Amino acid sequence: MTQPTTPHPPWYREVSRSQWRSMFAAWVGYLLDGFDFVLITLVLTEISKDFGLSTVQAASLVSAAFISRWLGGAAVGALGDRFGRRAAMVTSILLYSLGSFACGFAWDYTSLFVARLAIGMGMAGEYGASSTYVLERWPARVRGRASGFLISGYYVGTVLAAQVYEWVVPHWGWRWMFYLGLVPVLVALWIRRSLPEADEWEAAVGERGTRPNPFRPLFATPARATLNVVVMAAASVSLFCVFTPAGTGLVPVLALVATLCIGSLAVQLGGRRGWLLYLSLLVTVFAAFLYSWPIQALLPTYLKTDLHYGAGQVTDVLYWAGFGTVVGCWVAGFVGDRLGSSKAYAITLLASLAVVFPVFATRDSLLLLGLLLFVLQALSAGISGLLPRYIGGHFPTGSRGAALGFTYNVGALGGAVAPVLGAKLAEGMPLGTSLAVLTSGLTLVVIVLVGFDVPGRLHHRLNPDLPRDHLAPGASLTGTGPAVGAGAGAGTQEAVPPVR
Repeated sequence: MTQPTTPHPPWYREVSRSQWRSMFAAWVGYLLDGFDFVLITLVLTEISKDFGLSTVQAASLVSAAFISRWLGGAAVGALGDRFGRRAAMVTSILLYSLGSFACGFAWDYTSLFVARLAIGMGMAGEYGASSTYVLERWPARVRGRASGFLISGYYVGTVLAAQVYEWVVPHWGWRWMFYLGLVPVLVALWIRRSLPEADEWEAAVGERGTRPNPFRPLFATPARATLNVVVMAAASVSLFCVFTPAGTGLVPVLALVATLCIGSLAVQLGGRRGWLLYLSLLVTVFAAFLYSWPIQALLPTYLKTDLHYGAGQVTDVLYWAGFGTVVGCWVAGFVGDRLGSSKAYAITLLASLAVVFPVFATRDSLLLLGLLLFVLQALSAGISGLLPRYIGGHFPTGSRGAALGFTYNVGALGGAVAPVLGAKLAEGMPLGTSLAVLTSGLTLVVIVLVGFDVPGRLHHRLNPDLPRDHLAPGASLTGTGPAVGAGAGAGTQEAVPPVR
């Protein structure tokens, strides 16, 4: 005779006041992150006019923050694995806020590009640090909701930036938008003083006195350390040249060099058991950015140049698009908890294809365009609220910060390619058409990769004895592994040896 199951209490009662407070702090960090990061897309036309930039140069300023993300995500994530999620959150906020402040003092294209690199490192660190912090503090059964709520903060920040743009730029100019970048420093100080450490990290790492060294596989011997420092430098220089005029005529070769260098790092970090998981996640996230970032990066430019909208109209449209993404993130969290992250991705993205081309066919109705963008971004960009939950579930606690930071932010280079690719396609067709083609085509790719969890399936075929989801209810905290290397980031259940 089967025993009746005890019903779960309402989900919001499972989350304690302290956990809600942690969510709010991380959410505000994401909001300010989104505010600082999206500023460049809002003032791109003003900056181009002041500095005399071409369309491709202007688009590369959006790409600049992505170039440094792979390094920032890994470094700040490793800091979080070794010293705690809270310390990593504070570090990331300081990086992107000071970088944004520096943008206000830029005197030419190069100085602004360099400041954007600092923003990219901080943004990358914020994504990994805050997401692991919240996921490891909230109850396992509602971690999809935690992921969706958290990511919505970024898009609230983009909506807020659009509102501030309308108030500030016409009166004081574009530089004052960046001077506001110092505001997040206050949030960092508050986080440092008032928030507890993530429960799961504390239980798996902090209380045991262990200090995981996520980069140990890269620096195991002096010879390997020297080689990998050269590899990192080669990857960084290649990416810089790819997205600036310095690499004119050599872009295919430089892109190949960067791909091989970063791929070799991924293979070493994944180790014998996890290298395929690392590489497949890089490809998956790269495709996810390629489908979503052409619209996010170039929509303001499309509205101003192709539809000839003024600042107020652009703000109105971006408000609807951003609000749609926020609502989409919230809904994605509930759907992900019910259906699973992969299935929720596939269904939602498939539905988004119905409105991609209507968005760019609408020209004369501001209200209709706003409504269509609301629906598109809710279905298309909103589902990205599940990405932290999806990626983080592939890795155990002791390596989750560095592994999530590395795989997500290397894949985020797709966001660097997207606006440049959109601008290039626009040289042979209308900008709106190029955005629609890129978005719809690459959405189908992501439906296959994430919807069928190709990275997880490939990894499980190599390692059938390892758990499929480290963030699921009942997952063991012993699955910390020796940081990222030797397959630990790929789900090993071995304990972390002390590395002091």
